[in-house]
Formats: sequence, structure tokens, C-alpha cells
Amino acid sequence: MPGAGKELPVNPNPYVPPPPVGPRREIVALGFADPFRWLARGWQDMRAELGIALFYGLCFWGMALTLGAVFRHLPEYTMSLLSGCLLVGPFLALGLYEVSRRRERGLAPDLGSSLTCWDARIGSMGLLVLVLVVLELLWGRASLVVFAVFFNTGMPSTAGVLQAIFNPENWEFIAAYLVVGGAFAGLVFASSVVSIPMILDRDTDAISAALTSLQVFFGNLPVLLLWGALITSLVALAFIPWGLGLLLVGPWLGHASWHAYRGSVRWLDG
Repeated sequence: MPGAGKELPVNPNPYVPPPPVGPRREIVALGFADPFRWLARGWQDMRAELGIALFYGLCFWGMALTLGAVFRHLPEYTMSLLSGCLLVGPFLALGLYEVSRRRERGLAPDLGSSLTCWDARIGSMGLLVLVLVVLELLWGRASLVVFAVFFNTGMPSTAGVLQAIFNPENWEFIAAYLVVGGAFAGLVFASSVVSIPMILDRDTDAISAALTSLQVFFGNLPVLLLWGALITSLVALAFIPWGLGLLLVGPWLGHASWHAYRGSVRWLDG
């Protein structure tokens, strides 16, 4: 065949892909002092906009009262509702993120803008909500399975659950419940720790935001575990007495979570 064995001429003008344009994100290496800085900055934001903070604090308190009512009457569904609260909480805090975002940009925050900040990003938020709802449903189903395995005579009453928790002989139930709940809570936390404020800030798609959140979590695992422990401890303390502490702790953590995102992800524009 004519020309067989001959090398093709080298293209004198090879294709070179253009350099990336637009904003690029960079995951910041965190230290153990950073979560405390986020809390300090969140406290400043809350004090500066105390009226807005109390509105959201009342919403968080209402969630706590609902959780307590479910535990008293249907304790087997407590984990399901708790997972729902962990799902709704970050989206409720979206308004608090908007307040901190506007303060950072030198704009005057107001309650109206904080309540409607999601409407321009409903597409990305909707997909992220769908993913987290699936996790919430799986979490709720898993918690019911744990109850069904250890209480094969029927779902226990509130007194029965409390007796099981404080009875050392039921350590298998406690361990299984904590492992299942901890696994799902960790997954929800890892996928949403910076994704929701990132969508608000940059209007990115839900997949990119969730992947960035996972990168932040696993790239700074010890610090993010400390951050998760601080959130859990403050929320637990806020439930004493009657959840009234959530009036302040809820909005405080909402503002601090915005600063957690800003401290964990750096944007290189251009």
C-alpha cells in the first residue's frame, strides 16, 4: 500500500488547551485554633444583628420542642426526626449565612433578604436537598431497624428507652444505636459542612459544592472532627433547660458556620 510505514508529519500547530478561566477554589489547611476563631466571629455577627438572630433562635427552639414531644410519645422515631432536624437546620441557617455574608461585604443585613436569599439558587439547593433527604430517609429506616432488632416484643415506651439507655446490660443496643446514628450524622455533616454556604456565596452546582465539602472534611479531618464536637457539645448544652439555650446557640452556630466555610475554602478569581 503506498505510503505504508511512513510516519505522519507532525502537526506544526498542535492544539493547546486554554488555561482555566474564572474562579478557582483552594482548600485551606486548617489548624486547631480555627474553629474557635469561627465561633468568635460568629458571636460578633450575632451580637451585631441580635434581632434577626432571635427570630432564627425561636425557629431552632421550636424544632427542639417538637423533638422533645416526639421523644415523649414515639421514642422510636426520635432518631428519624433528629436526622430531619440536622437536615433542616443548615437550610434554616441559610438566612444567617446571608446576614454574615452581607456584613462581610459591607452591606446592611435585614430579615427580608435573609428569608429570600435562597430563591435565586433554588436549582442547586433543590438537588442538594434531594441528596440529603435520601440520607435522612435511610437514617430513619436504619434507626427503626435497630429498635426492631433489640426490642423484638414491640416498640418501647419513652420510659423503656430511657431504662435501656441507662442499663449497662443493654450496651449492645446503645453501641449499635450510636454507631448507626454516628455514621449517618458524619456523612450528613461531611457533605454539608461548607456546601450550603458555598452555594449561597458562589451559586455553584450542588455536586461541586458537596464534593468540595467532602474534600474540606477529609483534608482537615482532625480539625473538622473538633468542629463537629464543638457543635454537638454546644447544642447538647443548649437543651438544658427545655432547649432555651438554642435561642442563642442556634444563630451563633449558624453565623460561625459561615466563617467555617470562608476559612476553609479560598477563591482565586480570574
